[in-house]
This record gives sequence, C-alpha cells and structure tokens, in this order.
Amino acid sequence: MAVGKSSDFGSETDLVTDVERACTKSILATIGVGIWYSLLYALIRILTPPPTPTNGIQKVISQWMEPGSSSQPAPAWLEDFTRDITPIPCHSHNDYWRAVPLYNALAAGCTGVEADIWLSDNELLVGHNRHSLRKHRTLRSLYIDPLISILENQNTPQPFSNSSTLRGVFDTNPNKSVALLLDFKTDGALLFPTVEEQLLPLRQKGYLTYFNGSTVVPGLITVVGTGNTPFDQVIANSTYRDIFFDAPLSDLAAESKYTSENSYYASVSLSKSPGRTWFNKLSSKQVDTIKEQIKVADDRGLVSRYWDIPAWPVSLRTSVWEVLAQNGVGLLNVDNLAAASRWNWKFCTVLGLDLC
Repeated sequence: MAVGKSSDFGSETDLVTDVERACTKSILATIGVGIWYSLLYALIRILTPPPTPTNGIQKVISQWMEPGSSSQPAPAWLEDFTRDITPIPCHSHNDYWRAVPLYNALAAGCTGVEADIWLSDNELLVGHNRHSLRKHRTLRSLYIDPLISILENQNTPQPFSNSSTLRGVFDTNPNKSVALLLDFKTDGALLFPTVEEQLLPLRQKGYLTYFNGSTVVPGLITVVGTGNTPFDQVIANSTYRDIFFDAPLSDLAAESKYTSENSYYASVSLSKSPGRTWFNKLSSKQVDTIKEQIKVADDRGLVSRYWDIPAWPVSLRTSVWEVLAQNGVGLLNVDNLAAASRWNWKFCTVLGLDLC
C-alpha cells in the first residue's frame, strides 16, 4: 500500500509539473506575441510617413483639371495655401509628368520645378518629347499663370498687416524663392526671346529674381535656363537680366565665366561626373569628387545639382541621396517626391523590401 501511495504521489507531482510547464509556455508565448506586436507597431510608426497636412494646396490638387478641359477650372489658390509645409532643397525633375504639375512639387516642399519647353507657332509647349506635346499644356497654363495667381493671392492686402514686402509661395518661409528650370528643347536662339516675352507678367509684378547691372536682387521666382539655352543671350544685357544659366558643374573649376550674376544652378549628370556607380555605392574617390564640385559651386554662390541619379535599386538611390545631402548639395534632384520629402531614408529598404 505504501508503494502504491508513493506511486500515486509521483504521478500527481508529474501532473503538476506538466501543468506548470504548460502554463509557463503559454505565458512565454503570450509575452513573445506581445513583444512581436510591439516591435511591429514601433516599426510601422517609424516607417509610416507623417500625415499629409490639411491646407489649401491639397484642396487645389484634389480639384485640379487638365488645361483645356471643358469642366469648370479648379481654383489656383485657396486659403492656408501652404500651411504646415516646410520648404526643402529638392528639385522636382520632369515636373510636368506629375499628376498635378507644379502643385505636387510645392505640396512636397520642393523649391525647384522643371519644365521641358518646345517652341511651336510662337507658343511654348511643355513635354518630354514631341510625341507627348499637347496644345493646352503650355508654359503659361502649367506654370506661369498658376504662379501669378498663387503669388497675387499670397500678397492680398490684409487689415492687420502694413508690410510692403512681397510674400512667396511658402507660408512658413515667405522669403523663399522657387526656381523654375526651363529645359530648352528646340533652337535656343529662337526660344529665348519667346521665354522673355512670356515672363513679362511675372516681371511687371516684381516677382522675378534679377541682375541690375551690379548685384542680384532676389525674387520670389528664379528662372533658370538649361538644355539649349544660349549663354551668350543670357549675358547679352549687362544692365538687366532675369533668366539665369544652368552652369556645367563638372567644368566650373576651369571656367571662371559662370558666376552668380549670370547663373543660378550648377548641374551635371551623376553618370558623367563623378561617374557610374558600382557595387551599389559611390566609391570614396567619387565622394571626394562630389565634395570638390559642391565646394566650387558654393564658392561661386551657385546651387549645385546632380541629375540622372539612379532610381533603382532603391538602396543605391537612397545611398546617393544621403551622400549628396551629407556633403551639402544645393538641391536634390528627385523623381519620387514622397520618398524624398516624407519618408525616413534609413528605412526605405527593410529586410530586402523596397518601401519608398
């Protein structure tokens, strides 16, 4: 009988031990799941861009219609236009390809936009190539007229302000100039006078950055010519000019003629200088070249810019962005506005997945 009781006692002890183990496993599993969800939540918080600001420009974007549309045109400006938008040094590459040209870039905070222009029947059409040109998509309809409307509304007299200083696009930094880069696609000698003519309304209202013969007077809009822009026509007027040149960044050290009095950007294709990237990163020699070029541009008072930045793989694109930003590039040339302006670049690629 004693032996039987001992055996029963041992069985009961084993049963208790099994229950304890099961409970322990359950508790540990619950804790593990909790930790996993906490880490997942924290990761989502880190990866998720901040919410889009609620402001006038977002309402304009939601109502925007293509120029020439038979529908009622959307407003070009609404109250609290750029509230909560911080201007950042990014350039909207091929901006006319955006769902809403100009406005998408400004909503991201970009201080530079780009339009490819073609002369056709004394009109400046905007598009990447001739096949994409449409008669209603013009420099005036997509850029000049909207900018005039925006700036006129930004400078409407207010009852509690007696300031005569013109206010720019960005409410958080009203002195910030927006660069309008015009890529001349057809004969520059013929394009140039037409561009000058179409800039007249901006010029008359005092919105343009200009050179007065002795100094550069900052304006709310800075017009820059690239592509087939003729440098000799840019500098032809020695007492007044409001179209500036996009100087060749890789030649800047050897060319003294490009100064802040005639140029604004200094640009080069990344694949040309410092050259193609290998092994998914810039080499130390390439980084040194970038540092030297940016310094030369800074010393001239010019805004350095690299275009032809690889879009893929995303990790390479992001690493190039980081190198340029860390070394003080004047303006970051971007295609993906959201990734450049809203995402945390360190988490654009996670566990081999491209997120931005």
